[in-house]
Amino acid sequence: MERPTFSPFWHRVQHLRPRLRPHVEVTRQHYRGRRWHVVHDPSSNQFYRLSPVAYDLVSTLDGARTVEEAWQISLSKFGDGAPTQNEIIELLSQLYNTNLLAIDQSPETEQLLRRGRERTARRLKQQAIGLMYFRFKLFNPNRILNALEPFFRPLINRWGLLAWCLFVGWTIALLLPHLPRLATGLDQYLLDMNPADWGWLLAVFVATKLFHELGHGIICKRFGGQVPEFGVMLLVLLPSPYVDASASWAFPSKWQRCAVGAGGMLFELALAAIAAHVWLNAADGTLAHRLAYYAMIGSSIATLLFNANPLMRFDGYFMLADILETPNLMQRSTQMLNHLFQKHVLRLKNLRPPSTLPSEQVILVVYGALSAVYRVVLFFTITLYILGQFFIIGVLLACWSAAAWFLLPMGKLAHWLATSSSLAEHRPRTIAVTLACIAAVLLLIGAVPLPDWRRGGGVVESAAHTGVFFATDGFVETALVRPGDRVVKDQVLARLVNPDLHRARATLIAQEQDARVRRDEARAGNEAGTVDLLTRQIAVLADQRAEIERRIAALTLRAPHDGTIVAGDPQLAVGAFVRRGEPLCQVVDLSRLRVAATLRQGEGAWFNELRRDDYAVAMRFASRIPTIVAGGRVWSPQAAQLNLPHPALGPRGGGDIEIDPEDRDGRIARRGIFTVYVEPEPNPDAPTEPIGLPGERVWLRFTLPSKPILAQVVDRLQKLIQGRVNL
Repeated sequence: MERPTFSPFWHRVQHLRPRLRPHVEVTRQHYRGRRWHVVHDPSSNQFYRLSPVAYDLVSTLDGARTVEEAWQISLSKFGDGAPTQNEIIELLSQLYNTNLLAIDQSPETEQLLRRGRERTARRLKQQAIGLMYFRFKLFNPNRILNALEPFFRPLINRWGLLAWCLFVGWTIALLLPHLPRLATGLDQYLLDMNPADWGWLLAVFVATKLFHELGHGIICKRFGGQVPEFGVMLLVLLPSPYVDASASWAFPSKWQRCAVGAGGMLFELALAAIAAHVWLNAADGTLAHRLAYYAMIGSSIATLLFNANPLMRFDGYFMLADILETPNLMQRSTQMLNHLFQKHVLRLKNLRPPSTLPSEQVILVVYGALSAVYRVVLFFTITLYILGQFFIIGVLLACWSAAAWFLLPMGKLAHWLATSSSLAEHRPRTIAVTLACIAAVLLLIGAVPLPDWRRGGGVVESAAHTGVFFATDGFVETALVRPGDRVVKDQVLARLVNPDLHRARATLIAQEQDARVRRDEARAGNEAGTVDLLTRQIAVLADQRAEIERRIAALTLRAPHDGTIVAGDPQLAVGAFVRRGEPLCQVVDLSRLRVAATLRQGEGAWFNELRRDDYAVAMRFASRIPTIVAGGRVWSPQAAQLNLPHPALGPRGGGDIEIDPEDRDGRIARRGIFTVYVEPEPNPDAPTEPIGLPGERVWLRFTLPSKPILAQVVDRLQKLIQGRVNL
């Protein structure tokens, strides 16, 4: 790649006599087998990474030599490898703006004040752009960390890491048998949380994050770094502590830098393990049991999902950058995508890529693409969540974030097109190509029809499915069927015995006979009043005897219709005492199976507006995921309802339908839903083979008429907002 050696702005800097500020610290590091130098200003906590050639140039700037003299020395040493005039101007500008360089032409005090004001302005601008990650500095925690670090020092080594692995692994082994309790607790403590516990949950969250940040600070101090700042970060309006452990960037070993990045997660997961032992040993329903559950879930699942996520600028991101030996991963990945756009689309010449190493370029491109997609998804997810909870705040946040993440980059693009010196010779062509690209993207998302897929979850059920329940109390004497047995209507399934019923019937028969004898005697004596009284008594006794005989008949359980025994083994009930209303099993007709799926109330519009021929249905069953089954007949009740066709469609069964917090059975939805019934297309190769087992999970995809992406997004946003916003 050809680099222009000379710059038209060289005359502005060639006579300057800059120097590195006296208190600047320089650390040598190695990335991908190449030596680099990290320059650090402790007073402002600013860092800058220099290549060996750039550092050699900067080291010759001692305040006595001019920039021109330093460049000539670099040319004599490195020849074509020496930096160009443009590169030197850019280097000096970046070092000066990061407060690492002093220039002799203005008083030092004035330089510091001006650059301090500039840094403050840049920080405020970044805070405004990143409104969802606003920071407030509180104090310097060095004194506290210096006091705590000796207590943790014996654990911050390889043996401590081994002990941590054994402790966390042992805790996980203890929790495995209690996974059903953990899932139940998720419903009980989080989904159906008592409003009085919200304060406790926030306190636990802040305490666990404080311990998390303590891990970063302690390990940073252990390796000799300084931690000059402790504060509070509003993470999507949720207060979370933070410490500035960026001193680790100057550590020579990447494993030390990774240790600082992982320190918070290591401390927090250890806290989660301790909370797990408290949860296992505390009595159910107590405050200690609930708080331990909050700490265990928040310090494990949330930590792994967010802090370990490398697509967000948290711990996982910095660890990934160190492991891949690719510093400034997010910034340089954006620069790499911009470079590729300028090179291959705008056809600009003499461009400098952020990296010249092929392997690093691949990493930057892949990470840049993934992080860009993730930021868009994160923006919509967070905005929709806040819209559902706080509508006005959500609208303001959406407008502000959209301006910062979308409109501001477009403004920067327009400014670059209008003012960049690299476009001086072919600015009209570049502007035309850029506008053509924007028009092509708008045309693609706004006019080109693409498949419109809507997805849903469902379960297999029978059109004829009936639960068999005990109609009276008694002991199960015999059970004549097992799960999977085929039965016909009125076939005996089980028999119960209840001697009390037979004794009661015998007593009623005797009382009825005695009443009849006395009534006959009263008739013979012309005692009309007594006859009427005994007649009514006989009628009451007959009704009581009929009820007893009905209950005796109910001791024999029969199949309500033809079908197959499922959902319970009658043999397990033999010898047990059962009460009226308890279930025995279910009888389902496997020849009439269908899929019961759910659509949210907002999604019911397209289903009612389209004819069956306008869309297709494809289904995947949990028992054979690779196989796609086409849907045939589809129908649904016209009105929305709250009852779910099966508990598996709620969160407890892995579904995504919100359940009413007051419903303990998981069958009542929080908002109205449409139940859609789908029958599969007949299989000519196996016409009698059932499509699945009753209760089996099914994933459905509805293919609607093709529409542009923009129309699909707008439609989905409207439906989501209708379902989430509480006006």
